[in-house]
This record gives sequence, C-alpha cells and structure tokens, in this order.
Amino acid sequence: MKDKIRGELLLLLTALIWGASFVAQRTGMGYIGPFTFNGIRSLLGSLALVPVIIVMDGRRKQKGSYPAGPELQKKKKDLLIGGALCGVVLFVASSLQQHGMVYTTAGKAGFITALYIVFVPIAGRLLGRRLRPILWLCVAMATAGLYLLSVQEGLAINKGDSLVLASSVGFTVHILIIDYFAPKTNGIKMSCLQFLVCGLLSIPFMLVFETVDWANVVSCWLPILYAGVLSCSVAYTLQIIAQKWTEPTTASLILSLESAFALLAGIVILHEQVSLREASGCLIMFAAIMLAQLPSPAPPKSEVEQQT
Repeated sequence: MKDKIRGELLLLLTALIWGASFVAQRTGMGYIGPFTFNGIRSLLGSLALVPVIIVMDGRRKQKGSYPAGPELQKKKKDLLIGGALCGVVLFVASSLQQHGMVYTTAGKAGFITALYIVFVPIAGRLLGRRLRPILWLCVAMATAGLYLLSVQEGLAINKGDSLVLASSVGFTVHILIIDYFAPKTNGIKMSCLQFLVCGLLSIPFMLVFETVDWANVVSCWLPILYAGVLSCSVAYTLQIIAQKWTEPTTASLILSLESAFALLAGIVILHEQVSLREASGCLIMFAAIMLAQLPSPAPPKSEVEQQT
C-alpha cells in the first residue's frame, strides 16, 4: 500500500513538472524548430542523469548490492531493449506532437494528447488485462474534464489534430512499454538511455529539415534547460520509477493532470485568465483521480475459489 501511494505521489509530481513545461515548450518553439528543441533537450536530459548513475553505481558497489553474473546480464539486456524502445517511441510521439502544434491550438493539442487516458485501458484490455469497473467511470470523467479544460472552439479535425492524435497513440505505447520494463531494470539508467536514443534520432532530422541558428538556441537557454533537466531527466525518470508500483490506467489518469497544471502554470507565470468552464474541467479531473483511489469491493468467495 505504501508503494502504491508513493508511486501515485511521484506521478502527481511528474504531471506538475510536465504541466509547467508547456510554458517552456511554447516559449522555446518561438526560437527554434521542433526537432532542434526535442534533440537538444533530450541529449541534455540524458547528460544530466550520468552523474546520478555514476554516484548510484558507486554506492551500490560499496554496499555489495550490485548484481553480478546471469542476473547482471539479464538486467543489461532488459535495460538496452527497454531503453531503446522507449527512446524510439518517445522520439516519434514527441515529434508528432511538436509538429501538430504548428497547425492546431495549444488547447486542442493538450486535450487530444491526453486521450491516452482512454487508449491505455483499451490497449490493456486488448492485451488481456482486467480493469476495475470504477476506472472506466474515472476515464470518462477525466475525458469530459479535459474537454472542458482544453477545447474552446470545437473538435473539427485538421492536419494538426491528426498529428497530435497519432502522438497520443505513441504516448500510450510508451506508458505500456514502461509498465513492462520498469520492474525489470534500473529506472534511472533506462530513462538516461531513452533520452540518448531520442536525442540521437532527432539530430539527422534537425539537420535535414531545419536551419539551426545557434544564436536562437542560446536565446532560449532557459526553456531548453527546464525541458531538458526537469521535464526530461527528472519527470520521465520519476514516471519510470513510479510505474513499478502503479497500474497503467491509474498512471495515465494521474499523468493527464498535466493539462490542469499547465493551466495553473499559465496563470502564475504568464498571467493568463481562467474561465469558469476551465475551472470546472479541472475540478472534474481531480474528482476522477480521487475516485480512482477508492478500493474495489472484494470479489465473492465463490469467484475467488474459481480463480484459484
């Protein structure tokens, strides 16, 4: 139970950091292209985790808790496969999202991206996972809250919306990959590797499709620093660690609060105004998250006996 609460609190902190990163992302896109922004922040996120890994491995070796032999080989294999898969999927999803935001509004992009709260339980059901009935209600509530929070001008689908919708599918796959590999390997190392892969994949696209102006890169150093160190190295690492103790659907519900936190960040940092509709959406989303924490009733004794 303590691990479950710890995981959900870490996911809440992740959503908070990601919500604030929308401000950094919008600011950075005014200076540089999406591949440049994603590439630099991903490599920076990977680099920021290297000292942490060195210190962590040193302490584990001193304590004699460092794995060896077949166990070490198994963990290395899971780390390489999990980190590489996460990096590729993250590159595709984040690139689609960044490009989609050029053709649609930030509000619609935020709503469509967060539709992973619907896709994750559906994908889990297709993979044979049993889902608590109350979570379907929570997913419906959170989706309604996201709509009120994010969409002001209707849902006519355009090119940008389609790209962002594809990115939402990518983030769904990312959550499911983490759910599979997180218990099998070191979360910090897996996070470091995924950003390295994502950053390296961004470089050729950056050089071919964009003109890199290093003066503009320097001009937006603060948004890049926030997105690289906090949004990437800290938040994504917290997500990987937290998903060791949290089921994917609950994780996606909590992470969807990034939209609500983005609204709050806009109010505090950019002095944006909040409408009654947006405030109602936030309240519905928070209610859905709270409802998801309620324990499910125990199954009848006969049902338990049948399962055993």
